[in-house]
Amino acid sequence: MRIRKENALLKWTLIIACELFLALFLILPLVFILETAFAQGLAAYWNSITDQYAIKAAVLTVKATLWAVGVNTLFGISAAWCITKFAFRGKKIISTFIDLPVTVSPIIAGLIYVLTFGRQSFLFPLLDKYDIEIIFAAPGIILATIFVTFPFISRELIPVLTAQGVDEEEAAALMGARTWTIFRKVTLPQIKWALLYGVVLCTARAMGEFGAVSVLSGHLRGKTNTLPLYIELLYQGYDFTGAFAASSILVVLTIVILVLRVWLEGRGNKDVDIRK
Repeated sequence: MRIRKENALLKWTLIIACELFLALFLILPLVFILETAFAQGLAAYWNSITDQYAIKAAVLTVKATLWAVGVNTLFGISAAWCITKFAFRGKKIISTFIDLPVTVSPIIAGLIYVLTFGRQSFLFPLLDKYDIEIIFAAPGIILATIFVTFPFISRELIPVLTAQGVDEEEAAALMGARTWTIFRKVTLPQIKWALLYGVVLCTARAMGEFGAVSVLSGHLRGKTNTLPLYIELLYQGYDFTGAFAASSILVVLTIVILVLRVWLEGRGNKDVDIRK
């Protein structure tokens, strides 16, 4: 406490610097978005967000997000459980590949899928034979969204499972509990808040994905445009009210996700204190 009091000047300098940074790079842009969205009145704003193309873009965004969250939840739990509870060769390789989407540019990720499933791919004749569309269609957007978001849940679970250890699970196994029972009764209760926190982060990332989706979408209005792509289309067409009105939808969703994140962090910390 004495050291903190002696460094009061440093403390307030850091606080003011942080507040100025947040105001400049976060608060002001959000205020500008909302101000521009309502610049022409509530009627114009309502017409923009209820436009058929805006609704279709929102539906596609929600669809891709739900797929990404669902697949990545299964993958994240499986990968985290595998890496932390079992000893095998190649564990570090798997762990490294999980981090790959973080290090690879989303544009490159989209290009990889184009090369894998596009007309120049060896898979294209087979896909064309069965009339399966991936590139410039919703499946491609879903694949790209899954790719860029799959580290989020596993990376939240791995540290928690590592800290948890295996003592309780081994004790349950010695008492005759089966694998699924051990996971449901022992493992899951201790990772539930980290899991939900990872789901929130995955959802936020999926809704805002632009780069990989832009490469794969083909920018077909009303068909393959997600909300971020639709916003770009409106902005390039000088429809600033429509662009910022659509942006405000993402802003509201972001605020909801932020509130959920804070709540989950609080619940998780309370559970940790109770266990201690």
